[in-house]
Amino acid sequence: MASFVDSTVKEIDDRLRALKEEVARLEAARTALAGARRRPGRPPGSTTRRRGRPAAAATTTTRRARRGRRGRRGGNTRANQALELVRGQPGITIPEIAKSMKIEPNYLYRVMPKLVQEGQVKRDGQGWHPA
Repeated sequence: MASFVDSTVKEIDDRLRALKEEVARLEAARTALAGARRRPGRPPGSTTRRRGRPAAAATTTTRRARRGRRGRRGGNTRANQALELVRGQPGITIPEIAKSMKIEPNYLYRVMPKLVQEGQVKRDGQGWHPA
């Protein structure tokens, strides 16, 4: 068994070495054709403007992010809204909750299991009920 593993690892290493050599050859050919080596990351000049704003605005946004996001509500807002809907309409489904809250259902697929963990709601089939 050990010899099989050793031989398989060796084959993988040989294949990776061959692929790395192939990548090096392809990059050399690309450089020869394009005249410049492609670097990872953003294209040149993309850091000077951000969504149509000057670079200074990016610094302001970073400072604001450290202090806290502007316009955010207190925690668990969606969870509290969903919990109230479940209490008011036992058996309500996630799509119905999302429609009432005017949000996409995918947000609730993250919120509802947390409410289950907290013991606030329980699931019965597709519907949700107060615990």
